[in-house]
Amino acid sequence: MRYLIDLQHPAHLHFFRNLAARLIDEGHAVLLTGRNKDILMTLAEEYGLDVKVLSTARGGLAFMALEVVQHQARLMRIIRSFKPHAMMAIAGTFVGIPGFLTRTPTYVFYDTEHATISNLLAYPFATCVYVPDCYRKPIRWRHERYNGYHELSYLHPNVFKPDPSVLEEAGLEQSQTFSIVRFVAWEAAHDRGLRGMTTRNKIRAVTELSRYGPVIVAAEGTLPQELEAHRCRLPASRMHHLMAHASLIFGESATMASEGAVLGVPGIYIDPVGRGYTDEQERDYGLVFNFTPKRQEQAIAKAVDILAAYDRNLWQERRRRLLAEKIDVNQLLNRVVRDQPHWPPKRQVSGGP
Repeated sequence: MRYLIDLQHPAHLHFFRNLAARLIDEGHAVLLTGRNKDILMTLAEEYGLDVKVLSTARGGLAFMALEVVQHQARLMRIIRSFKPHAMMAIAGTFVGIPGFLTRTPTYVFYDTEHATISNLLAYPFATCVYVPDCYRKPIRWRHERYNGYHELSYLHPNVFKPDPSVLEEAGLEQSQTFSIVRFVAWEAAHDRGLRGMTTRNKIRAVTELSRYGPVIVAAEGTLPQELEAHRCRLPASRMHHLMAHASLIFGESATMASEGAVLGVPGIYIDPVGRGYTDEQERDYGLVFNFTPKRQEQAIAKAVDILAAYDRNLWQERRRRLLAEKIDVNQLLNRVVRDQPHWPPKRQVSGGP
């Protein structure tokens, strides 16, 4: 069979990578399409995967609208030539309408409740939408909730084994306390109008965390000059191996906070609106601590408290409980591919996107 997987963000490659490899091993044809955004193409190259670029991400509402039209038009041509039996995507911004128009079964996976425009471009047109149980909003269109997080498709112990040699690559010692800090550019469509940490508090956070060990900064775009020496120099494909050995994840990325949680690394997540899954990871497992930008100082103080009393066994025990209660999300992906819910999409419950 033929499968088309559309990638909008580097994290989407992680999500589908194991599924794509399995399908290819079984003799299926898999076409990866995507947009040139952040490190997506670099990551694909490091993993030895070919991604056909259909558009380039640029800031500004007008450019975003133009990209949607361009990406969808090119995708329509590919659908007509490749003739996929099914399409899959996270968010589904670009695949929803082309899938609907060509009557191609289209399966969308998402976990970001406040991405209203993106969701309206995808959810009504998808064959089925898959969201975690902790997704905070009702969905009007055909959907399924599952007991897991996106990050469990590529960081579940069934598919991921941390490589300790990454510590030497990063200039760190075994069992050394160190922190990973993540700053984002706030240029995604769902980030419009939102802001994160101030420059002053970014510098302060790194300074405070440095009292307990090295701090490695993974940042989108430019950094304050004072922090440039902390910038991560590892290949993108090595980041999860490094995270698995970290003592703390701190910053503005929900994905990295959740990745830390499933790896048993405590996370401080700073965001104006938050996510249902990071809320659950705080409430049920005590692995993520959520703060708004108005509480940046409290977030830094909490990070310091964690490092000052750091006990790896405590966090790994919380991770074990999380893993015991959640599924390996590859089970869901494999089932979707096997069963392929049929066209047309059906409305399931009332509510907003």
